[in-house]
Formats: sequence, structure tokens, C-alpha cells
Amino acid sequence: MNPRRQSVNLPLVLREEDVDPVADSARAMSAARLAQTRWAQRPVKGRLDLLRELRRLIAENAHELAAASAMERSRPVVESLTAEVLPLVEACRFLERNAERILGSRRLGRNQRPLWLAGVQSEILREPFGVVLIIGPGNYPLFLPGIQLLQALVAGNAVLLKPGVGGSAPSRALLNFIARAGFPSGLAALLGEAPEAARAAILAGPDKVLFTGSGATGEKILAQLAPQLTPSTMELSGCDAAIVRADADLDLTTQALAFGLRLNDGATCMSPKRVFVARSVATELEGRLSHWLNAETGPGRQIRTAAATENLRPLLAEALALGAHFITGEIRADGSLDLPVVLAGVPPRARLLREDVFGPVMAIVTVADDHEALLRANDCAFGLAASIFTRDEITGRALADRINAGVVTINDLILPTADARLPFGGQKRSGFGVTRGAEGLLELTRPKVVTVTRSRFRPAFQPPQAGDEVLFEAYLNLTQGRGFKSRSRSLLSLIRTLLTRARSQFRKS
Repeated sequence: MNPRRQSVNLPLVLREEDVDPVADSARAMSAARLAQTRWAQRPVKGRLDLLRELRRLIAENAHELAAASAMERSRPVVESLTAEVLPLVEACRFLERNAERILGSRRLGRNQRPLWLAGVQSEILREPFGVVLIIGPGNYPLFLPGIQLLQALVAGNAVLLKPGVGGSAPSRALLNFIARAGFPSGLAALLGEAPEAARAAILAGPDKVLFTGSGATGEKILAQLAPQLTPSTMELSGCDAAIVRADADLDLTTQALAFGLRLNDGATCMSPKRVFVARSVATELEGRLSHWLNAETGPGRQIRTAAATENLRPLLAEALALGAHFITGEIRADGSLDLPVVLAGVPPRARLLREDVFGPVMAIVTVADDHEALLRANDCAFGLAASIFTRDEITGRALADRINAGVVTINDLILPTADARLPFGGQKRSGFGVTRGAEGLLELTRPKVVTVTRSRFRPAFQPPQAGDEVLFEAYLNLTQGRGFKSRSRSLLSLIRTLLTRARSQFRKS
């Protein structure tokens, strides 16, 4: 039997009923700092040996992990298996195969080294930050903070994990598997779900913070981090656009948009909220969506109370007053909402097109051409993800280049971003920095430059001499100037200056 599986080094778990979150966070921080000091000294290969064991434990207990996540959110277990557990183990495999190379030191050779730095050897190292605070979301409580947690550990950090609402059960299950895999005690700690736990953890002084959630909450966290200049990665709200060109495959487009509405009850930051469709196919797309969605029964349909939709109803009411109409869904007499909601004929000035609505709500806007679609798509404060549906891949790529979003998918949405090789992050009010992939792993380290000078030639240490201006001007024009003639004159000037200086030094000696 593998001895690691008998490990009793359970992670430090802070109970929700603990009365002093500040003291608890300080205690967790102290334990994490002690564990991280030793952990950072372990070679990356040694860390990956434990990660490999963790991946196997996750695969063997996939149903348990998926159920822990799904039950809290009343979602099907199969959805958590495919949307959370599967990409999580793929992220482990990506790290096993690539982390040692990504985190390895990089030595710079002579190529492109400036002449005036001859004899200098340079190396770039990657060092962990120390203790990373991860503030997770409630919509994907296993996948999103889980990948961030594993990347932070592989990079040599310790982690304090503050789960989103309903995220304690899957987070606790994951941390227990981390302990069983043999990771050191105290290296990962689970905090409470309440906002006070996050505020207390920030007061404890983490070295970096990763936050996934709404833009409004992100602002508050940044305000708390600013006095200490604590670095952060912010994965924030989306109001994602989908552009449907006149040549789009409407069967594929309809299925994709319906999938985006249904996935996780619409509680997916990358679900399409704004659909800009070419006028020539708008009516047909609306008809297909109406048939597809109104024929659907089961978990895709839901009713949310008036209290739960208090902020959404005014946006829908305004769009309706401006001429929009329901394709599916309705506002009931008691103020509750029949979901999912799809509005067609939404005018560009409607506020619904600029808000980070978190739920199964979609607005369809008719546009004249690609140019208008692009303008409308970019006319929003958020820039998380976008999708383009077209049979013309060349035009689709050209549009993708001009969309202000962190991720653009062509003839697909959401699913391709689960590729463990890809970084993920938004633009504008959708945040900054990235998680996942090689870039996300590097964001959990700091670069350190080490140089060694072996040559004894140190002209910079000498006092300025007459003719230095001529010398440096000639050098600059020789190495950076235009034209053969000009550079040749500079070379001659440089040689004459150096010879004059050498003769002067010889006479003095």
C-alpha cells in the first residue's frame, strides 16, 4: 500500500462558527509561513511527485468530489464531473508534464548581450510569493479555486483558501485529498465562507491574492489590498458577447447559445449575455431559439422569486419598454421570473447590454453588418470572453483580433477554455492577470535576476574623461544608426577616440 495514502496530516480547517476570524486567520497564516519556508526548498520535481499522487486520488474518488460540489448547488453530479473534476485532473497532468520546465531558471548567453556588458553572465529565476490567499466563487467551487490552489502549491507557495458560498464541502474534500497525497501539514488552510473571513485573511498579510467573483466585490478587495501594495489577480464579471454572422451555421449556433444558458443554471461568467446577429438571419435564429428553449422542460426551467431578481427586473422592464420582446421566459404578476429569459429586438441603448447579469438571461440585438456587430460588442465595460459564429474562419479570426476580450472562441463557447494549456483572464472591468496554463503558473512566482561579472574590465567605475561624449555618441550611432556611410564614420570616430585615449594613458605612464 502506498504510505502516502495513510498520511494523517490533515489540512488546517477553520470552522465557520469560529468567533474570531482575525485570530484564526493569523493562526493559519503563521502555520502556512512555516510550512512554505520548507516547501519552497523542495525541488519542483519533488512537488510534482505529490501532485501525481493527488491526481490519482482525485480520479479514484471523482464521484465523491463531484457530488460534494453538485449537492450544495442542486446541480447534476454528471455536470460537476465534466465541468469541474475532469478539467481539474487535466490541469494536474499539464503541471506534471510542464511545470519543471516553466519554473526552471533561464540563463542568458552572449546572443544579443550589449557589447558594454561583455563578461556579464545573467540568469532569471522564478521564486514563489510565499502565502497566497485564494478567494473563490460559489458557481464552480471545485474547478476554479482548485486549479489556482494546485498551481500555487506547485510554484512553491502555501495557500489560504476562502471558498465562496456553498463551497466549503468540495474545498474540504479536495484539501483532504491533498493531505492524503502527502503534502505537508499547514501548507493549505481552509477558511470560512463568510465575507469576514476574507477581510481577516487580508489583514493577516498574504503575499498575493487571487480573487474570482463580481466586479463590485473586486473593487472592495482591491481597496483593502492597496495600502499594503499587495499584488493580486482579479478574475471578475463578464457580460459576454456572441456575434452571429449571416453565414453562420444556425443549428450549431442555436445549440451553443442554449447550452450557454443552461450550463450551471446560467451561473457561468462566460455565458453569452449579448447576441449580435446579422439582420438577414435574425428572425430565423430567434425562431430556432424559441422552439428549442420553449420545448425544454426539467432542470433548465426555473422560477426565481421577486426578491431574488430585484436588480434584474428593472433592466428587463426598461428593455421591454424600449421595444424588446420575450422569446422565452416572463415576468410574472407577483414579480417572480420564469427563467431562462431571452429578449429579442433589444435596442443598443438598453442598460441590460452593459450590466454583469449573473444568471440565464440573454439579449439579442439585430445588427447591419460585421462593423456594427464589432462596435456593439466592444461598447461595454466588461471584456471577459466573446464568441463568433461564422463559416468564414478568416473573417472570424479578423473579428477576433478586434474584440476587446480575454478569450474569443470561434464556432464554440465556454468549453475550449477548459484546456489546461490555456491561460484565462479578462480585460477592462473583467479584471487583470491570468490563471491557468503556463502564464497562470508564472503569475504565482516572482522573477529574480542574478548576474555574475567575471571580467575585471570596469570602465564605468572610472571618473569621466575628456572625449567620453564623442566616444558614446560614436558607439550609439555605430550600433543603432541608419545607413552604411553613417555607421562607417562612427566606427572611424570610435577608433580614433580610443587610440587617442590609449596614447594619452601611455604618455602618463
